[in-house]
Amino acid sequence: MSNKIAIKVEGLSKEYQIGQNQSDNLRGAFSQFLGGMKKRKTDTFFALKDLDFEVKEGETLGIIGGNGAGKSTLLKNISRITEPSAGRIEINGRISALLEVGTGFHMELTGRENVFLNGTILGMSREEVRTKFDEIVAFSGVEKFIDTPVKHYSSGMLVRLAFSVAAHLEPEILIVDEVLAVGDVDFQRKCFQKMGEVGQSGRTVLVVSHNMDAIERLCDRTIVLKEGQICFDGEVSEGIKTYNSVSKSADSYRNWSLEDAPGNEIVKLIGISAQTEEGEKLRNFDIRKPIIIEFEYQVLKSGEKMFPGFHMTNEQDVVVFITGDFQEREWANTPREKGVYKSKCVIPANLLAEGKFAIDAIINTRPIFSAPYVNHVQERGAISFAVYDTVEGDSARGQHRGPYFGVVRPILKWKTQKK
Repeated sequence: MSNKIAIKVEGLSKEYQIGQNQSDNLRGAFSQFLGGMKKRKTDTFFALKDLDFEVKEGETLGIIGGNGAGKSTLLKNISRITEPSAGRIEINGRISALLEVGTGFHMELTGRENVFLNGTILGMSREEVRTKFDEIVAFSGVEKFIDTPVKHYSSGMLVRLAFSVAAHLEPEILIVDEVLAVGDVDFQRKCFQKMGEVGQSGRTVLVVSHNMDAIERLCDRTIVLKEGQICFDGEVSEGIKTYNSVSKSADSYRNWSLEDAPGNEIVKLIGISAQTEEGEKLRNFDIRKPIIIEFEYQVLKSGEKMFPGFHMTNEQDVVVFITGDFQEREWANTPREKGVYKSKCVIPANLLAEGKFAIDAIINTRPIFSAPYVNHVQERGAISFAVYDTVEGDSARGQHRGPYFGVVRPILKWKTQKK
């Protein structure tokens, strides 16, 4: 890594307006003409506020943070797509950026024409692009459609070609946003490998991702953003820990008033949460620790046997498992009196794979053993949370640093002996 500075950011801020004065546009003026509609107050907010940092030549910097933290806004400012409201950005080198599906593509042009267009934008000669063309197309896997207008490409095909162009035309600075999540697993693997090669070649890489495994493998350093400000800048594993601690979110627990709660005249769900064994409600859970799902519900009619349960789904909306308290005979076979109850389910440590999960909350009753269950509460996506793997090497992935697939990730017992 060189000591030369590739990117220098000083006092960077980006301010946006929320809403607008309705009389400032035709619809607002027409509304005022018809009914004297009042002007709406215009508010502002800072997507980025007073950022200062440097990126050295040959450094791979991971920019992480929760949704709305300002990551994409920062990349757009560095890429000159948007102008900052305050501060300055100094760039030393040619930038290639992949921020959105189809970034830099003209939808009416073919894939072939767009490759040459992107090369021209990067300041390359036609001959330079031609020497790289076959390699770009082969990597993208869209050979059959290279002479088709890209408006007919799927989002996955656009990502394939856009990334291939961005990475192969040898920019001094490569910027990649979460857009790679659109591609399939095999292509993502190729992309991460290519970004690693770009970084090792002495070029500078900025990458935004919610995939902490990719950040840990690719990056030399991380910046963690929260509400448009830098809350951490430093070593990767510490950055990941900071990200997991600051990205707590209320969507891992929900509470309702009795009036608004899901349910009916029999029972209502008034609260649900994902928490640690110590009762701390988190948005992100260590893969090595148990997760407690707690239901709080109010029985409004006495005499029913209650069965709380849930479906857990992953990011692909695949049902990971279904569970209910049917095995707890003491409570399951006891009719509930009116009142507020809490039921807890323990998801064991080292069961779930890394990723995001949602809980569909259910409360059923069953009048008699042979009768079907009657559904009273069914709240889809009641809460969500994420599970992150560690970099210490004591989870099921061990020392493996590549993609690690699967719906679950248990630690299983192995035994080896010489025959």
